[in-house]
Amino acid sequence: MSESPSKLLLYPLVLGLVLVLGFFVGLGLSTNGNAAEREDSAPADPADSGTVASTPVADLAEASAPIDPVAEIAEPTAASPAVATPAAQLPAAGLGVSAAAQARLTEDELATITMFERLSPSVVFVTSIAQRRDFFSMRATEYEAGRGSGFVWDSDGHIVTNYHVVRGATAGLKVTMADQSVLDADIIGIAPEKDLAVLRVYYDADRLQPLPIGRSDELLVGQNVLAIGNPFGLDQTLTTGIISALGRTIPSADNDSDIDNVIQTDAAINPGNSGGPLIDSSGRLIGVNTAIASPSGAYAGVGFAIPVDTVRWVVPDLIEHGRVHRPSLGFTHWSIATNRRFDFAGVMVQNIVADGPAAQADLRGTYRDENGRVVFGDIVIAIDGQSIATPGDLLLLLEAHEIGDTVAVTYMRDRREFVVRIHLVEE
Repeated sequence: MSESPSKLLLYPLVLGLVLVLGFFVGLGLSTNGNAAEREDSAPADPADSGTVASTPVADLAEASAPIDPVAEIAEPTAASPAVATPAAQLPAAGLGVSAAAQARLTEDELATITMFERLSPSVVFVTSIAQRRDFFSMRATEYEAGRGSGFVWDSDGHIVTNYHVVRGATAGLKVTMADQSVLDADIIGIAPEKDLAVLRVYYDADRLQPLPIGRSDELLVGQNVLAIGNPFGLDQTLTTGIISALGRTIPSADNDSDIDNVIQTDAAINPGNSGGPLIDSSGRLIGVNTAIASPSGAYAGVGFAIPVDTVRWVVPDLIEHGRVHRPSLGFTHWSIATNRRFDFAGVMVQNIVADGPAAQADLRGTYRDENGRVVFGDIVIAIDGQSIATPGDLLLLLEAHEIGDTVAVTYMRDRREFVVRIHLVEE
């Protein structure tokens, strides 16, 4: 028996009503559940929630009382975990080192940072300018021939650097100060045999900060050192290390003599560091960084610095005389190249100064005989019994004497040995 059409239409309507009712019932249950979840998670007391309660106006005066940021950071409590305070809100402690930084740095780190900030204004960047001419247009152009470091020696504007840094400066020198002022510099004196040079800039005396001068005869292997310079043109770079050895000998910039008593350090020294200061842990100059030992030309852990005891007497001579002022025997000599070419030890006399002490002692220089043949001069092999192998040895021995001293000079002539006494005069 078939059902009426009205009953057939009633079934979908009832089904739709059931579905709609079920949807609203489910929505209500979900809403009540979320409300119950929020109610269960709400804290009973604001103090237990970690949220910050508003401070009554009456308590603002007490809340604004000064707080020691170091104490707050150094001693956090479990109830109130330490919160990092921005450094800008902390009072400066020392030379740019905030109190927050002091709390997280070691004493050694603080000492190094403070020393760098105090001494780095004394370190400068030296640029050598040379000139070349175009083959076709004949137009002269300037180019950078070399770069290195230097440091302020005194308030008169004298700058100490390495000779090899300024050797190629045929068109001028530029010195960049720590405040980025770029100044023209004049060469006051050079000492190629010591790889030292003195420049001068004209700058406000109150803006020049000379480095404190120390002593190198008191140094010990193992003590801490700092090197400040401009490696690869990166100005105001600090490296640290120790004194690795003392009493080293390295060739001078002119390769005609040696530099003695050189300091060896493992503080990183790279191209551009030359001429910069080597500083001890007391902030005193103890050497001038000058060379590295490396098969690649880059830093390999072995750097050398000219000892400050040498710098202390060479620099005043360069400022006053433009060269090292040492006593003389009254003759000029051939360079180390002559020793290498003819394979002999000693110093060969080249020219005799007329009426000088060597002439009075009847020493003979190099000359040509009547047939045009070269007759070699005498070869000095010792002074006061101390042997001489190279021209550098002679210079070092003369530096140990004063003008007016009398020394015993041993020399060779025609395979025979002679000894004469010579009165040292001004060079």
